[in-house]
Amino acid sequence: MEKTSKQFDEIIARCRDLFQKKTADYGTAWRILRPKSLTDQIFIKAQRIRTLEELKESKVGEGIEEEFVGIINYCVMALVQLAQHSDTEQEWPVEKAMMHYDQQVLTNKQLMSDKNHDYGEAWRDMRVSSFTDLILMKLLRIKQIEDNQGKTIVSEGIDSGYRDMFNYAVFALIQLSEQKG
Repeated sequence: MEKTSKQFDEIIARCRDLFQKKTADYGTAWRILRPKSLTDQIFIKAQRIRTLEELKESKVGEGIEEEFVGIINYCVMALVQLAQHSDTEQEWPVEKAMMHYDQQVLTNKQLMSDKNHDYGEAWRDMRVSSFTDLILMKLLRIKQIEDNQGKTIVSEGIDSGYRDMFNYAVFALIQLSEQKG
């Protein structure tokens, strides 16, 4: 599991670098987005991945890996928005945005580590396309919970869904990097 931890850190370094550069370029304009809008953005990314997996061709130039990076970063944004819902300040300094980014990543890494322990890294025997399908399923669940104003009877909350999608995207990127050799 030490290998997975190192791979997780490498994937997140790539995602974090992009997030930080975009924050420097655009500021924290994403703070205006409600979690529902972020759910829809993640859905667009996941649906594009599925289309690319099936068609095996991209006409836009960006490929599957970039979309998984996007899913990770949108999940972080959604988790930050859920955690900071009472903070209505839209424009944050880069340092504050990155502090919140790092907090969410740290929480997710611990969750991944705990689940890897319990599941014995079963994800390593899965297909990348299964991660895409699991992300799409989680999105449909989140949309249903959102449509029910966040109320559930026995299900985990919306934040749990974002955390799972985040980790599925990390696993997919790890597998894609291992396939490259």
